[in-house]
Amino acid sequence: MTSTAIVGSTGLVGSSILSTLLTHPSITTISSLSRRAPSTTDPKLTPLIDADSSQWPSKLSSLTPPPSIFFSALGTTRAAAGSLAGQRAIDYDLNLSLAQAAKAAGVKTYVLISTSGASPTSPLAYPKMKGELEEAVKALNFEKTIILRPGLIVGAREESRPAEWVVRKIAGAMGTVANGLKDFWAQDAGVIAKAAVSAGLKAEKGEGEKVWTVGQAEIVRLGRTEWKV
Repeated sequence: MTSTAIVGSTGLVGSSILSTLLTHPSITTISSLSRRAPSTTDPKLTPLIDADSSQWPSKLSSLTPPPSIFFSALGTTRAAAGSLAGQRAIDYDLNLSLAQAAKAAGVKTYVLISTSGASPTSPLAYPKMKGELEEAVKALNFEKTIILRPGLIVGAREESRPAEWVVRKIAGAMGTVANGLKDFWAQDAGVIAKAAVSAGLKAEKGEGEKVWTVGQAEIVRLGRTEWKV
């Protein structure tokens, strides 16, 4: 039986991870870090709510005993953050602070939702930032570090992202015809979530590499083709 913690549980992928954890029989407890209360009152879930996200690392550090697996689906857009610097403060700085707190607390397995094309040498700001975060959390030397790199994430977002909306609709329409038409470039949020949980639980059993990068094809394999509870 496994204890977990999650940040980013109010977002598209994070909310799907939370739902997956709540219904998985192997998961005994879940602690969620967020600015607002989750919609569920499931007895498995302990919400750690603070409008000041700078307090989240200390809240994570205070969990006793520490969770076995920490999931980070934390992220925002430049538009929502107001600037690239604002986005970096969340996507990189806060994520790294939470990873450091998780490591110091004794978390064994760290699972990060990153992005396809993430690279610290990318000429593009977003994949470069994600690549820098990946390298920083690898350097923390968790017993297991799992990095998921999905393509376009398909699902209904709460916030408006007009530039993505049309492409997501196209991906969704392709998926209704045949999953293979979109799997190589876009993945459903629920599939990504199941892949994250599956990889985390496999790592707890000693499976997978010390640093396990899960690409789009493997996300589909873990999150749909081979998924079972």
